[in-house]
Amino acid sequence: MIYTVTFNPSLDYIVTVEDFKLGRVNRTSTELIYPGGKGINVSIVLKNLGFDNIALGFEAGFTGKEIIRLINEAGVSHDFIHVDSGLSRINVKVRSSSESEINGQGPLIESSNIDELYKKLDQLKKDDILVLAGSIPTVMPSSMYMDIMKYLAERDVKVIVDATKDLLVNVLEYKPFLIKPNNHELGEIFGVELTTRDEVVYYAKKLKEMGACNVLVSMAGEGAVLVAEDGSVIKSKAPKGKVKNSVGAGDSMVSGFIAGYLTSKDYKEAFKTGICTGSASAFSDKLATKEEVEALKQSIVIGE
Repeated sequence: MIYTVTFNPSLDYIVTVEDFKLGRVNRTSTELIYPGGKGINVSIVLKNLGFDNIALGFEAGFTGKEIIRLINEAGVSHDFIHVDSGLSRINVKVRSSSESEINGQGPLIESSNIDELYKKLDQLKKDDILVLAGSIPTVMPSSMYMDIMKYLAERDVKVIVDATKDLLVNVLEYKPFLIKPNNHELGEIFGVELTTRDEVVYYAKKLKEMGACNVLVSMAGEGAVLVAEDGSVIKSKAPKGKVKNSVGAGDSMVSGFIAGYLTSKDYKEAFKTGICTGSASAFSDKLATKEEVEALKQSIVIGE
């Protein structure tokens, strides 16, 4: 079974304002509301691709109830933990001549809630997949990802981590099956700016040497790079298309990689499905569907 964890899910309220001006009353031309959070995005896209999974995390208040309703609507199984204090976040994303975001704080997650999460993780067994994605709320220990991987270390669970900086580096000693920084996040780890795929390969190999089994690096319109467990390096340009919404594209790439790997056990196919799934989400107002992914797979040649 595949499990995802979203510590701080949100209702994403995405609005388009033709000419946004600070200090003025602005009218929206379009409005969308989605369940947000990196783990939730991974779960929804996996379901769209035909892979059952269970979304774990925390929810609170009326916003939490709406997040659960929308997850149900997407057909995703879930086992969220209810938190008594506070509200699940509302994150506002404003699209205009540039994009702006206002993110909420989230509920007060207590130690008893974290203990309950560990009880749910007790059901994981050999070859299950666990996706840990996104930031850790300030009310939780900053070592949560590392603590979870240490807790599961003897179970042969394939753990995937999509996080930044120290959150990512600190888990490498526990040999995550996959990590997925983007090129900017990879550069931040080593204090460099990375713009070409060859530069990305060099530093992705360093993360592999530090413990990661597979390192998948997204580069937005420039494509992606995979340094695989078997030592192979796979690179590709991104499929061609018009970007409508970049939110969830990286999470979708993780979903596609999982789907491709489970289907074929082949890293090249996992990479191809990953990059096409990420692009399919970027080219749509919603998260990728299987049909959109399959269409892009016909148009891309891996290795370009």
